[in-house]
Amino acid sequence: MMQKKVCMLGAFAVGKTSLISRYVHSMFSDKYQTTVGVKIDKKVVSVGEHDMTLILWDVYGEDDFMKLRMSYLRGAAGYFLVADGTRKETLDVAEDLKARVTDSLGDVPFILLLNKADLQDNWQVDAAAIKRLQEQGWIVIQTSAKTGDEVEAAFECLVKEMMA
Repeated sequence: MMQKKVCMLGAFAVGKTSLISRYVHSMFSDKYQTTVGVKIDKKVVSVGEHDMTLILWDVYGEDDFMKLRMSYLRGAAGYFLVADGTRKETLDVAEDLKARVTDSLGDVPFILLLNKADLQDNWQVDAAAIKRLQEQGWIVIQTSAKTGDEVEAAFECLVKEMMA
């Protein structure tokens, strides 16, 4: 069976762990738990007539004190950049991470997830910022780990990108 490593990257508290929990276990918890280091989950998905195991690396959130270790990304077939739509600065972190990952790994398939779509009334990320990234070729999907909106579709999209 084919295996593909997928990393979840982004600032702290953007919902990386919650997105994986929603995708793998169909669960959501309002309790915030800081990821220390890396948490690894697996999910088997069907790709055409074949099964693929996704090895999901939930990497600790980046902030002013903790910078992402590029060694965590070694062997990644794809990754998600996760930003919190209610905190514009998390989009800045995602853009910085994208540049650093590209410098380290080259062009690896990725998707930007703008999480917390269920809180759209409180969003600080505006349509112009999203459009600018899409014009640069970024795939941007608005997700909600809480409601599950677009979570499954986002993972399916990344699998297709990795298989292309």
